[in-house]
Amino acid sequence: MGIWNKLTGQFIDIIEWLDNTQDTMVYRFERKGNEIKNGAQLIVRESQVAIFVNEGQIADTFQAGTYTLTTQNLPILSTLKGWKYGFNSPFKAEVYFVSTKNFVDRKWGTKNPIMLRDPEFGPIRLRAFGSYAIRITDGEKFLKEIVGTNAEFTADQITDQLRNLVVTRFTDIIGESKIPVLDMAANYNEFSKYIKEQIKDDFNEYGLEITKVLIENISLPPEVEAALDKRSSMGVLGNLDQYMKYQGGQALGNMGNNTSGGNLGDLVGVGVGLNMLNNMVGGQGGNQNPPPPMPSFYVAVNGQQTGPFNLAQLQQMFQAGQLNQQSLVWSQGMASWTAAGQVPHLASIFASVPPPVPPPPPVV
Repeated sequence: MGIWNKLTGQFIDIIEWLDNTQDTMVYRFERKGNEIKNGAQLIVRESQVAIFVNEGQIADTFQAGTYTLTTQNLPILSTLKGWKYGFNSPFKAEVYFVSTKNFVDRKWGTKNPIMLRDPEFGPIRLRAFGSYAIRITDGEKFLKEIVGTNAEFTADQITDQLRNLVVTRFTDIIGESKIPVLDMAANYNEFSKYIKEQIKDDFNEYGLEITKVLIENISLPPEVEAALDKRSSMGVLGNLDQYMKYQGGQALGNMGNNTSGGNLGDLVGVGVGLNMLNNMVGGQGGNQNPPPPMPSFYVAVNGQQTGPFNLAQLQQMFQAGQLNQQSLVWSQGMASWTAAGQVPHLASIFASVPPPVPPPPPVV
């Protein structure tokens, strides 16, 4: 009996896999040289597929369910093993369990900024990150193309490759969309759906399906974000005149609430502050309207539009010989391109230019 128990202990009666991890995609059933017994039980749970491999060649595949292994449900393996009339002895075969569940919260992001031409800000750099979910739809293809002979394969081992695919498709759609960066937040769902559609064939090559793509954030460089914050702050302030008056009124109110009754220095300080306030907002006869901005001009160079340039830049171009009175220029409000010497705003640039030297008198 002892010898029989020892012998029968070498045979595998139940083949199953209970996954206690969150990221194992493929697991090779551990048998340590043991043989599979004729009539052994195979248990394949929901979200699993079991694949039998014989000497490196994929044989039979089993979906979820419980099976008694016989020649009837191992037709390919039976052929490979040469079991014409059934088998009664144990056999060896590799059994791979493939997880077909969704592997969620896989992260993607741009390692380097994406260079784009924004219709509002011009050339800019963007970064983006998000997440995606995948699942195995073709266990045999995934085993051939990705896993190979690994005894255990996790989602982290393919993350870099899949992330690069997502980033490539994201970069492509962002570049083609021509959507201003300030309007991109309103198109996250559209971007996500497009990426998912465009990338499905790439994932199918590995026996995978991308079930979800999410864009969590698209961001600008810190210095650009800081400039946008300043611009937003000015928009919040709104009318500078009203804001300064409000600040002055707040200062007076704080003095009135001072239980010490204030002193002469406080009154003088308030008087000086109000006087400065009135000067700033035009309350003492000052000009409430800010001076008009200096015009800027475009310059035609070799038939191409360049610029715009302010007056200081145009002065430098004139001194460098890159601009003369015959150069064609245009600015907002002008009906057409005009010679620079005929534009009143540019008169100061050419003021120091002497008139043309008259031709010498004819020799008599």
